Amino acid sequence: MINKLMKQIEKLDAPVVVGLDPMLSYVPEQVQKAAFSEYGETLEGAGEAIWQYNKTIVDNIYDLIPAVKPQIAMYEQFGIPGMIAYQKTVDYCREKGLVVIGDVKRGDIGSTSAAYAAGHLGRVTVGANTFPAFNEDFSTVNPYLGSDGIKPFLEVCKAEKKGIFILVKTSNPSSGEFQDRLIDGRPLYEWVGEKVAEWGEEVMGDTYSYVGAVVGATYPEMGKVLRKVMPKACILVPGYGAQGGKAKDLAPYFNEDGLGAIVNSSRGIICAYKQEKYAKFGAEAFGEASRQAVIDMIEDLKSARG
Repeated sequence: MINKLMKQIEKLDAPVVVGLDPMLSYVPEQVQKAAFSEYGETLEGAGEAIWQYNKTIVDNIYDLIPAVKPQIAMYEQFGIPGMIAYQKTVDYCREKGLVVIGDVKRGDIGSTSAAYAAGHLGRVTVGANTFPAFNEDFSTVNPYLGSDGIKPFLEVCKAEKKGIFILVKTSNPSSGEFQDRLIDGRPLYEWVGEKVAEWGEEVMGDTYSYVGAVVGATYPEMGKVLRKVMPKACILVPGYGAQGGKAKDLAPYFNEDGLGAIVNSSRGIICAYKQEKYAKFGAEAFGEASRQAVIDMIEDLKSARG
């Protein structure tokens, strides 16, 4: 799957992943009304609204980008109907040829970690049969519990040729409370980056590993260091746009081949119709506004890749 992701980035010249992170307040009124008219103002209605919202956005952008990243919390908040919308979104994006990064941030040990890995990336056994469950192509994983939490994912990645992105240096302002702490004179995020590189050697694609890393766009100097620490890891870069990350700061995240990183934008794309820059589209054409925002982001990122 890492090979597919890199090939799609090269083919489209677009190191872009769109975060499908729908809050109900993001969904235009006409989409909400249609869903509520069928299911009422219920959890089922909310699930239908965010599914239809996602579908319209995907229909407008799938040919421009290599990947999407649905954040599972935005669906879980609506309970089972929300999770049904999540599954529909994952399945639909895969049908459209998109690589799906499940932003699930799982991190546990033993049988629990193995169950997460099987449910999101692998297959589960039911009697004499096996089935994929959520069936994403990649998952995000929290490394706080150490190798015991990562190894079950590595086993599934080997079997299914899928991948993970491990949290190394996150984009949020308080990330430094733990991640920047010095251990033997070096920040914790560097130690985690070294483990990512080590784990990644076990599961290599053609050029890049199945094991990638999450490094926020808001910390470019740290990104420069981590790029050297993890030369074979694809870096998933959140924090561009709405969180303050600028294209000019992203050059260190890429390797000399122009690859090695994929930059996420969530609100900046899916809520484009609410921005003054794209106001001409209006709420009725929110999908077209998202398309234009993707085109603009791709153009903006060219400055980062040289």
